[in-house]
Amino acid sequence: MGKEGARPSLSARLSWWYAASTFLLVSGATGFLYWALIKNFAQQNDSNLVKKAQDLTTLLRDSSRQMPTIRWEVEEEAGENSSLRLLSRVIARDGTMLVQSHNMSAELPPTVFPPPSQAESSKEVRLPNGKVFRVLARTVRQSAFCNGECNVQLGIELTSQEKLLAGYRTQLWITLVVGLLISIVVGHRIAKRGIRPVEHMGETVRHIKATAFDERIRLDELPSELSTLAEAFNETLDRLEEAFTRLSRFSSDIAHELRTPINNIRGELEVTLGRARSPNEYREVLGSALEECQRLSRLIDSLLFLARSEQPETQIRREQIDVRQELVALLEFYEAAANERGVAVSLHAEHGMTTELDRTLLQRAVGNLLENALRYTTQGGRITISAGKAAAELRISVSDDGIGISADHLPRVFDRFYRIDTARAKQDGGTGLGLPIVQTIAVLHGGRAEIESKLGAGTRVTLSFPTLAQPRPVEPAANTGT
Repeated sequence: MGKEGARPSLSARLSWWYAASTFLLVSGATGFLYWALIKNFAQQNDSNLVKKAQDLTTLLRDSSRQMPTIRWEVEEEAGENSSLRLLSRVIARDGTMLVQSHNMSAELPPTVFPPPSQAESSKEVRLPNGKVFRVLARTVRQSAFCNGECNVQLGIELTSQEKLLAGYRTQLWITLVVGLLISIVVGHRIAKRGIRPVEHMGETVRHIKATAFDERIRLDELPSELSTLAEAFNETLDRLEEAFTRLSRFSSDIAHELRTPINNIRGELEVTLGRARSPNEYREVLGSALEECQRLSRLIDSLLFLARSEQPETQIRREQIDVRQELVALLEFYEAAANERGVAVSLHAEHGMTTELDRTLLQRAVGNLLENALRYTTQGGRITISAGKAAAELRISVSDDGIGISADHLPRVFDRFYRIDTARAKQDGGTGLGLPIVQTIAVLHGGRAEIESKLGAGTRVTLSFPTLAQPRPVEPAANTGT
């Protein structure tokens, strides 16, 4: 029984099903054998009666036969010591008893026989003394012995057969009961052995904790029916372990990122409050604190966006937009910042290129790429925005001829809070979430983000959006940078 005590365990169910099926199989087999034995006895008894009736008919119709011969034939198989007693009698047409087996009147009176006929008609009779007979009656016509017509009555005793069948039934019941008990025991052992892999799986699952995700179900000893389930469960554990690891790292990164601006604000305020300051000094401290608050606000907004994008119910608002017009608007917005840094920005996009995208998310993704390009492109450099359709995809690229990224860093640039130059990123106000947000927006639209870069030669980031595909849910931690 299970722990609740109300429902049987799987091993108990399998044991009972095995025992029931085995019992039904054995019962069917023994029942068939018992029926075949009874049928064989009945056929032999009827055959003996018919043969005896035919022999007597032949003798009664033979005029050369005398009474001693017929009497010997009647009493031949009626001995008390015979294992199969066959009694017979011959009655004249007027009812006179001509000849019969010894003591037949006391055991089988004429009244228990069926009416005589030309065709044999037999039946089974059970006498008050407990003996059982199979009886048959026949009319013999043109009998020389009877001077016309006489009746023949035959009976074969079945008492020994009944005892044999009773003993056989007792043995069958004993066999069935013993077989049932054995099948229950064997079935229980087989069921316990069969579900042992399930118990091992349960033990493995019980050992899994939030701090110990390295446990896995062994597949080498599992049957084929459970190996698929175990593989799927192990894959789920892999995903959970990856999610917990990512969540732990993400939480640590968040704490680290939030601690720096908060400590900066706290430190400046503590120093400022240490002694009296002039209004200009207070204004400078407040301006610095405001910058740190703005950085915190951007960081929190980015984290909220990433957290919401990982929820299955996240929806994007698609609308038909002119891609070139949107890129022109973004270019105009960042043109002042580019001129201030001495960087030229150009756009290459086809006219009349429309598709269904979320306008706000597209602006945010391309805006993040432009901000990164402006941050890492030196004075006199160039940034190029290009857009076009190829192979049922809309591709938007932002490339620059800035400082570039080494090959060692490329696989991790889409990881959250990952910075190539930590000091410079913090100085420029970077949070390490720009590229992860770009990738998340691409995935929300059913697309992807790819990056190509060479140290000292510049960087190209390409967003690919399927023009016909439906959006798919974001896969958390798919930060491979590919």
